[in-house]
Amino acid sequence: MHAENLVRMVNQIGTFFEAMPDRAAALEEMAQHLRRFWEPRMREQLLAHVDASGEGLTNMAAEAIARHRAKIM
Repeated sequence: MHAENLVRMVNQIGTFFEAMPDRAAALEEMAQHLRRFWEPRMREQLLAHVDASGEGLTNMAAEAIARHRAKIM
């Protein structure tokens, strides 16, 4: 899958979780969502994109990945 598609999807997921009133809980829930519902190859490609530049990620998505990277993999 192309990085652009993964970025678009993770940003959409971030938009959903951003509505939660507790930001810390929202960030953790987002990471857990990626772990539960994305296949390992998708998660690996997303993290490779983050390591390369992270271009296109919203603040919510970038923060969730940075804070909870270990939970995603």
